[in-house]
This record gives sequence, C-alpha cells and structure tokens, in this order.
Amino acid sequence: MLKAVNISRNYGSLTVLKGVDIEIHKGEIVSIVGSSGAGKSTLLHILGTLDKADGGQIWLNGQQIDQLSGKKLAAFRNSQIGFVFQFHHLLPEFSALENVSIPAWIAGKKKKEVAERATELLTTLGLANRVHHKPQQLSGGEQQRVAVARALVNNPSIVFADEPTGNLDSIHAKELHELFVQLRNDFQQTFLIVTHNEELAAMSDRILHMKDGKIVG
Repeated sequence: MLKAVNISRNYGSLTVLKGVDIEIHKGEIVSIVGSSGAGKSTLLHILGTLDKADGGQIWLNGQQIDQLSGKKLAAFRNSQIGFVFQFHHLLPEFSALENVSIPAWIAGKKKKEVAERATELLTTLGLANRVHHKPQQLSGGEQQRVAVARALVNNPSIVFADEPTGNLDSIHAKELHELFVQLRNDFQQTFLIVTHNEELAAMSDRILHMKDGKIVG
C-alpha cells in the first residue's frame, strides 16, 4: 500500500534522513522506534505529506504522492490519510461530533451522511454518550479517541500516529493500543506509528528501528 524509496531530508547542514526505504502492506500495524533525534517523526511527516523530502519517491496505493502539490495534494491527503498526534488538536468550541466531522466537511460530503458516519465511529470507539460533549468535558483518553475517530472519518487508506500515547497515562495508553488492534482486525485499517512506548510497539505486526536517520532493523 505504501512504498518509499531513498527518502532524504536535510535542515541546513544537518542531515536528518539518509536514504530511507520503507514498505507497508494493507492491514498492517507497523511501529517505528528509536531514540530522540533518530528521524522518526520527520519520516512520518514526509510519508504523510506534511513535509517535503529533499530526495526520494513515495507511492500510496500506486499514486506517486511526492509529485503532487497544492490543491491536489491537499485533497489526496484529506481522502487517503488520517493523522493522530500526541496532542489531540481538537477545536475547543466544537463538540466531539463536530470535531470528528471536520475532515469530511472539508471533503464536501453531505452533512447528514457525515453526521451518521461520525456518530457510528464515536459509538464504535465507546463514546456514544459523549457525542455532544466539548473537549474540555472529556478525559484525556476520551479526547484521544475523538482524535482517532476524526482520523478515520474519511475512510483513509492509512493512519499515521506520532507518539499517540505520549500524553496519556498507562491505563488510557493500553486502551488506545488495544483500539488500534481492534480497528485493524475489524476493518483492516493500516497504521504506521512512531512511539517510545515499548508495549505499543510490541503489539504491532512489525517494528522498524531507526538510528541516525536510517532504518537499521
């Protein structure tokens, strides 16, 4: 599903990525681990089209996405890629339902269909009684589940998760790990996860180790 070849990235004189190759198959949960500064998040952001590589090629479902730009890139990202970050980035003035709906509204989908899809996702993620709550009325674990629902609302091919449990206590972190596995088992959802959490990495199908800008194992 996802293939990247010879990805490089420099920031001034600092080389962060040194010719990274990676392949992810549909329905896989793959974790990238390594020390801080190894290039994990930079790689994730480039694969997710949030940053540009200085060299290399990226394909998602056969589409070479490093060649896209502007509105075409934004539309592809919105329809094909979901994101979950360490900080949930929910909009405080909107309810859980509205926060989940935003990517689908941007895609121009009908509001009734969007509301049904968002409600279905929130229910699946155990938030049926929190649909109309605003972020400040939710626990940290509930807020992150809303963020996961938002990542899934457009049925993305792949979800990129950057330290998704980094802001959660151990109980909520374990629940989120189990949720990813459930979504993979039930819907063949594909995940690429950057994490320092060894327990989350251990639940993955594959673990990729990064060191000094390269995948070393």
